[in-house]
Amino acid sequence: MSLREKIFPENRMGLNRFWNFSRGGIDNFRSGLRDAVSGVEQTRSRMMDYDQLLVWAVLSLALIGLVMVYSASITLADGPKYANYSSNFFLIRHMISLAIAVGVGIWVFKIPTKVWDRYSPVIFGFTVLLLIAVLIPGIGKGVNGARRWIPLGLMNFQPSELMKFAAIIFAASYTVQRQEYLHSFMKGMLPMGVAVALVGGLLMAEPDMGAFVVVALIAFGILFLGGINAKLFGGLIAVGLMSAATMIALSPFRRGRMLAFMDPWQVDNAANKGYQLTHSLMAFGRGEWFGTGLGGSVEKLHYLPEAHTDFIMAVIGEELGFVGVVVVIFLFYWIVRRAFMIGRTALQLDRSFAGLAAKGVAIWIGWQAFINMGVNLGLLPTKGLTLPLVSYGGSGILMNAVAIALLLRIDYENRILMRGGKL
Repeated sequence: MSLREKIFPENRMGLNRFWNFSRGGIDNFRSGLRDAVSGVEQTRSRMMDYDQLLVWAVLSLALIGLVMVYSASITLADGPKYANYSSNFFLIRHMISLAIAVGVGIWVFKIPTKVWDRYSPVIFGFTVLLLIAVLIPGIGKGVNGARRWIPLGLMNFQPSELMKFAAIIFAASYTVQRQEYLHSFMKGMLPMGVAVALVGGLLMAEPDMGAFVVVALIAFGILFLGGINAKLFGGLIAVGLMSAATMIALSPFRRGRMLAFMDPWQVDNAANKGYQLTHSLMAFGRGEWFGTGLGGSVEKLHYLPEAHTDFIMAVIGEELGFVGVVVVIFLFYWIVRRAFMIGRTALQLDRSFAGLAAKGVAIWIGWQAFINMGVNLGLLPTKGLTLPLVSYGGSGILMNAVAIALLLRIDYENRILMRGGKL
């Protein structure tokens, strides 16, 4: 008999009921507390299934791009080329492109990474067919002497942008499947070299040398990260440089651009091949530290061609100054850094395709941003490349969103595996 029963023998039954009720209440409270804590942990886990800072960096660049596209294009309707357009035309089109990109990005995020691995050769082959189709009169649309677009109603789709994404997944899948042959020229290097040469020939026929450079950097950058023989890679770089020099030497147009890049302020160059570069440099010079203020650009007033696309960074420099340029550079740095870290984590989890694909996204975004900024600042010869996530352009924004969605999916799967889950 317990001490409680000895002291209160006459109330033994009631005390037992009270004691059982109390214990039951305490157990229920503990169970409820555990469920509540578990619910908080599950909610927190769901919230952390994606890289929030990466998403914010991407959204920040997209919003900066939206504002700057409007600022850079608002006066285009005053000129004869866009006389039939309203001052809000490019803003509305860019907003539509962003909405489509977000929708497609959400859909791409739901696709498992292994699906991209499985169908990468099919996607690559389909994109090659699109590159051929764009050269056929009646299918491809020509603008300013270049045939790069296929009209699709709401937007003009550019197959070269899809090829950048296709190059990522194809090169990543190829590198994983041919891992044991990466030290062989015939079985490792040559097949990828032939594929890149085929794509390069089609892109140069448009012509779009800037896209060709990015595709080649993506493909061979992934091969390098995948462990290709150092001597073969060095030989590849030498062949690439020789090919670029040959294309420049044999093309009067490209040769003229190179000479203008080396001395843009020379009288003949400043009025012709170096015209864009000189006005871009003047835009940066006017911006100084804090810029002339949003909407205060002078160069966008029909002085700087393609101010809302290829040279939007010059408008950012003029209106937002050195500080604005540094902010944009930092956002790109953060995206590229996080992409490489996500890729490294995937490789540590023995997810070779996912790791190389994530690093391929980093190469694409990083190199294209670097080339665009280099062109705007006069560090590189003029090339027709947009600034990712920022410049006006439907297919460019769309494929940037697809690449970011793939990157977030890889990160999402990494987090599931690190918590002990299964894919």
